[in-house]
Formats: sequence, C-alpha cells, structure tokens
Amino acid sequence: MTTTLTGGRAARRQTTRRIRPRRSPAVPLLLAVAAGAAGVLWLWWTNTPSLTGPGARILNAGRITGLLAGYLLALVVLQMARVPALERRVGSDRVARRHAASGRYTLCLVLAHVFLTMWGYALQAGGSLGDLVHRTTDTVNQLPDLGKAAVGTGLLLLVGLVSIGPVRRRMPYDTWYHVHLCTYAAVFLTFWHQIATGNDFAAAPAARCLWYGLYGAVTALVLWYRILTPIRLNLKHRLRVVAVVEEAPGIVSVLIGGRRLHRMGAQAGQFFRWRFLAPGLRCSSHPYSLSAAPRPELLRITVKAIGDHSARLRELAPGTRVWAEGPYGALTAARRSRGKVLLVAGGVGITPLRALFETLPGAPGDITLLYRAHSARDLALWDELTAIADERGARLMYAVDSPDGERPDISAASLRHRIPDIDRHDVFLCGPPGFARSVYEALREAGVPARRVHHESFEI
Repeated sequence: MTTTLTGGRAARRQTTRRIRPRRSPAVPLLLAVAAGAAGVLWLWWTNTPSLTGPGARILNAGRITGLLAGYLLALVVLQMARVPALERRVGSDRVARRHAASGRYTLCLVLAHVFLTMWGYALQAGGSLGDLVHRTTDTVNQLPDLGKAAVGTGLLLLVGLVSIGPVRRRMPYDTWYHVHLCTYAAVFLTFWHQIATGNDFAAAPAARCLWYGLYGAVTALVLWYRILTPIRLNLKHRLRVVAVVEEAPGIVSVLIGGRRLHRMGAQAGQFFRWRFLAPGLRCSSHPYSLSAAPRPELLRITVKAIGDHSARLRELAPGTRVWAEGPYGALTAARRSRGKVLLVAGGVGITPLRALFETLPGAPGDITLLYRAHSARDLALWDELTAIADERGARLMYAVDSPDGERPDISAASLRHRIPDIDRHDVFLCGPPGFARSVYEALREAGVPARRVHHESFEI
C-alpha cells in the first residue's frame, strides 16, 4: 500500500512566484560577529595597563582569551536557539556546522584562559610553572564563583569530548543529544565568575551592562524559540498520528493530523523535529522532512529505517500524540533564482524534493527531477511523482543500478547530455553524504555555479 497525496495547486499558490537573485545573508552576520569581537578587544585594550614582567604579560593573555571565550560561548548558544531568521536565511546545516566550529574555538580559548591565568598568578606569586596545580587549587577555593566556573569548564570538556568525530559516531544519537544539553548548565555556571572576578567589567560599568545584555538576549531567544514557541505550536495544532503506510522496502510514511496545519508556517523542503509520545519513543526527538506540502489537516513525513528510532516508526498506532518543533531549514523555493530548476534526490533524500516537485511554480518543462535509487523497488513515492509530473508537464527521470549491480553514470557529461542547458538551472540536491558530494562535483564541472546548487546536509 502507498499513500497518494497529489493536487498541489493550492500549495503552489502559497509559494512566491517572484524569482529574485539571492544575496548571501552570511556577510552582514559575519560583520556583526566581527564587530562584537572587535569590541571585546577594545575593552581589553583600554583596561590593560603597561605590562612589566612575564607574569603580567601572561596574566593579560589569560584575560583576553577569557573575554573572547565568554563572547564566543554566547554565540555558540545563540546558533542553536533555532531563531527562524537565522535558520531560514542561512540554513540549519550551515548554522549547525558553525555552531560546531565555534564550540571548538571556544573550548580552546577556555583552556588557554585557565592555563595562562593560573600560570600568570603563579609567576606573580614568585612561583614557577610547576606550581600551577597548587595555585589553581588555591585560586578556585579563594575567588568568588570560581568553583562554579570550574564545574562549568568540566561540563564544557565533557561536551567537547562526546562531540569528537569518532566518539560521536559510536554514540547513540539520543545519548549525545542529552549530554550536549549540559552546555546550558556550563554557560550558567561560568557566566557569574566573569562578572565577579573580571577586572574589565569592574572597571567599566557600561561594559558590564552590555555583557548582561548579550547573555540576557541569548537566554531570552533560547527560552522563546526552544521552549515557549514549541509549547504554543503543539497546544494550538494538537498533532496525532493518523496512519503509517509502507512506501518501499524499509521506508514508511507517517501521516500526522491536527488543526489548521497550513497555518504552522511550514514550507515545502523544510523539516520538523518530531517526538512521538509512544513507549520507547517519547524521550527521543529526531528531524524528518515533510514529504508533501502541508495540507489544512494533514502533514506527512517519509522515513527510512536506518536506526532504532526510525525503525520503530512503523509500529506507531493511529491516535498517538506527536510533539513537533519547527519548521526549520532553508531548502525552500526562496532559494530559487532562475526559472528552470533541477531537483536531484538520492534514496530517502526524495522526501523534501518530492514536496518541492509538487509546489515549485513553473511552466511545463521548467522543473526536472532526477531520482537515484538502488533498484526500481526502492523508488519511494514513485506513483505520486509520476502523477505530479503528468499534471505539471514536468520531467521525471530515474537512475537505478543495472541487474548486475553496476551503478548509473551521474557525471558532468551525462548531466549535460540529459539536460543540455543545465548551467542555466537552479539545482536542489538532497541525499546521502557520499552521493551528494559526488553530484555536487559533477554539477560544478557541468557549469552550474556554486551559488545555484542548494543543499542541506549535516555532513557534506
């Protein structure tokens, strides 16, 4: 049995028909971040006296690394506050990667701050580098709020450890996710010693107010978008499982009903974080893309069983309550800058592209979908894709392995052969990391500019 959701004319009417070249939103954001960092450096410089002796120089190096670590730590939390403007304009995958990079830089600065500060105190007290451990213990016991900061630093080290690639890949997602939440406790514990023991804030009340303002604004955004907004969304729309339908081997669609779902603000190509309130699933929250445009009373996700959580979705009973957070993601029609569009899907990456295939405005022949799968049996939602292509006059192509297992050719030459004017297309790409990387390289070689290859992947 397969689901059939067609008739996307209403959804297409909700999609913007005006095609505009996109400007990168990263430039003003990076300028704002750089301006903040420059302000931190200025604060340190104006409160730094003439440095005499190695102890003073090392101690002030510890001051600036601490100030920069505190500034970056606020940005680390901000990047995962799920602020819609950031998520939709930049993209969830890019925000997540910058969050990870910022976290690594922050942890390095925190460790440098601790080491340099304790070393500087030891030298000023007439000791040496060998007195570092003793001096650190005394300082933690004597200075206000430094004990809490030490605990917070330990939590940051724990989060950094479980985020290392090899460790992260061997750890269940839910365990990693819940350990990662310790970041909030670490930020709370380390914040207070910045105000209590930071000479820069003691000497500059205005700087102290700005620091409170920075952390207060980030806290407000986290509370609003990570807690209050999801509560409001779920109380308003009352989501429940309607049915679970097998689409292809190992792939199921979950139909989710509720009230006025078209007013959730979701667009084709976006995803939600879903929590199904069923035994064994209620403690897990996972991201899945919409595989059809939102209907007034129905949403749909299509999921491949690649882990414990996704494999158990086929067992969901109708009526199961659903808790959703979102919508997130920037793989939407807003990225389009040309009249012609090529959608390239690999495996279950068809889910957001199927929704875009249904809703992207275009004349007959403007929209093309290329679907890569191992076999014809693995072409999930194929009947729907065929019906959409017939209704819209769109092109639908597939690429599957030959009977002897040989992979189809998806190279620059084959793409140019199938779509001679491919360099004048926008391309939306979604699929497994290896597939996405190889197709991206083929598209670039075929003449498609990087700015017109749109993808969201947390590994590419």
